[in-house]
Amino acid sequence: MPKVYFYPDNRGVKVEDGENILRAAVLAGVHINASCGGSGTCGKCRVAVEQGDVEAQDSAKLSAEQVAQGYALACTTAVRGDVEVRIPVEVQMGDSRAALEREHRAVTHGSVLTSKDLSELFGDFDLDPVTHRVYVELSVPSLEDNLSDLERLKRELTRVHGIGDFTVDLACLKKMATKLREADWKVTATLMEGSNGECPRLIRLDAGDRSGKHYGLAVDIGTTSVYAELINLNTRESLGRVSEYNAQVSCGEDIISRIVYSLKKDGLTRLQNLVTDTINRLIGRLLEKSGVDRNDIVYMVAAGNTTMAHLFFGINARYIREGPYIPTVNFMPTVRAADLSIKIAEGARVYYIPGRSSYVGGDITSGLLASGVYKADKLTLYIDVGTNGEMVLGNSEWLLACACSAGPAFEGGSVKHGMRAVKGAIETVRINPDTLEPMILTIGQIKPRGICGSGLIDILAELFLTGVINEKGKFDLELGHPRIRESGGQAEYVLVWADESAIGEDIEITEVDLDNITRTKGAIHAGITTLLDSVQMPVEAIEQVLIAGGFGRYLELDKAITIGLLPEFTEDKVKYVGNGSLMGAHLVLLSQAARSSAKEIAQKMTYLDLSTNPSFMDNYVSALFLPHTDTNSFPSVMERIKERSRV
Repeated sequence: MPKVYFYPDNRGVKVEDGENILRAAVLAGVHINASCGGSGTCGKCRVAVEQGDVEAQDSAKLSAEQVAQGYALACTTAVRGDVEVRIPVEVQMGDSRAALEREHRAVTHGSVLTSKDLSELFGDFDLDPVTHRVYVELSVPSLEDNLSDLERLKRELTRVHGIGDFTVDLACLKKMATKLREADWKVTATLMEGSNGECPRLIRLDAGDRSGKHYGLAVDIGTTSVYAELINLNTRESLGRVSEYNAQVSCGEDIISRIVYSLKKDGLTRLQNLVTDTINRLIGRLLEKSGVDRNDIVYMVAAGNTTMAHLFFGINARYIREGPYIPTVNFMPTVRAADLSIKIAEGARVYYIPGRSSYVGGDITSGLLASGVYKADKLTLYIDVGTNGEMVLGNSEWLLACACSAGPAFEGGSVKHGMRAVKGAIETVRINPDTLEPMILTIGQIKPRGICGSGLIDILAELFLTGVINEKGKFDLELGHPRIRESGGQAEYVLVWADESAIGEDIEITEVDLDNITRTKGAIHAGITTLLDSVQMPVEAIEQVLIAGGFGRYLELDKAITIGLLPEFTEDKVKYVGNGSLMGAHLVLLSQAARSSAKEIAQKMTYLDLSTNPSFMDNYVSALFLPHTDTNSFPSVMERIKERSRV
């Protein structure tokens, strides 16, 4: 079998003859950008084949010079012998810690609501986790006291702790006799409260008193990133939060690409294994950081969109993307962690927060729970900005939800030099209105490698405000500036010259890029407008706006309004929730009442299907201009444009 060796990761893997380099990278655990899921359409998986025998089947996305230099598309290049591959810097994953550092900066600057802030704003739930750990000492059996082991345990739990009847896991029952005797009849019983009127269930026995070691795991399974938080279920204390990119990105950056990948041979199994491996790595990091024993983590609560839920549980997600867009399940059953290969305590359970539809999942339910929208008096607009745009309008009386396919532009996809928010990504751009020269800041303040979502919004806004582009997103080539040029039949603006970049080539933003960003912002604005239209309410009726999601944490309101991503909300109405999905999972982990509330939220939401809504497309087309065709809706933006004209 041929071996493929990847630099600079220094990892190798053996593959079947004819396997493509992209799949070899997946097997080796090496990341290569492949936003199209390996279909050969995005051209981002460019690699340098330094040595070995390969067969390039399609090089249409590469220039003749790149081909001559040994570059190939990983997804369409077959391995025919031992191969050495170098992954260019712009195609690599980057350092996920930078994203976490960036989140920390946002929190310290007061733009993000923390769990504590949310608790103060919307009240809190009593500490009442679904699992309980109790210590009990049993009397030694004798001929006179000859109850069975299980009956003896029940007797003491009732007498000492007032616990009534309960059922027991078969796996726990099989080991009970040995456990009790080896522990000298002194054990900690872990019980989980039943649902729907069922009695509690004994899920685990441990020797000695471990009742003080009671931990749970909250997990946000995002399309791009996975977050995990370890929590002491006796005290509420958070013992650490960690994050890592969802390893599924190697199989596609958006949910549709992953659903398509899941339909391939062994595709669903591989996707499930990739996200499970990601979670287990995060668990390992939390254990190392906290010193907690994994056998004391007895419950896990996860949240994520509906597709991520299906792939995590290994459930066929095919019909999520096919009309009439029906998922297999919205309310996932509670399952054993071991059945999902999650490496926590034997007998531990995993609960997934329910969603409402194929495109409004448990992450939205979780965010509504954490932010308190479901019990707010104010009319609230909750927005989760990511690969998809999910929006919920309502308050304590009603909730109306919708989702639009915003596309991957704000997360680096479908943009020539787009990338995620990692070190080297351009995150802030200002353009001098007189010289048209840019001022650029990157994450980590190192040489630019590409542009992340917040940078893309900045660029679009600045180009528009300085008159470099018009309301249609078209460049004014008559300005005669060296940064504004035509290349390959399309106009573009050069942000970074090759000798100043980390990738050795110019970093530019093209008209095609601007069109993709405009389509993304147009979809989100149209979703908001359609929600309001459906309940016959004006924008002014919205009393507060909560923006959530990974990208939402870094959204600069002024720039978002300038391009028409958001209506002209006043600054005092807008707050940034941060990772509402993880916050909600945290609450459900701590409180049975919160779990009941999450279920009620999912049931309460009314889903508005935009694909069948007659006004959505009209709203979308109207939003494909800067800031919008209805300029009267953006008075402050238009005033700035007039001021520019007067100058």
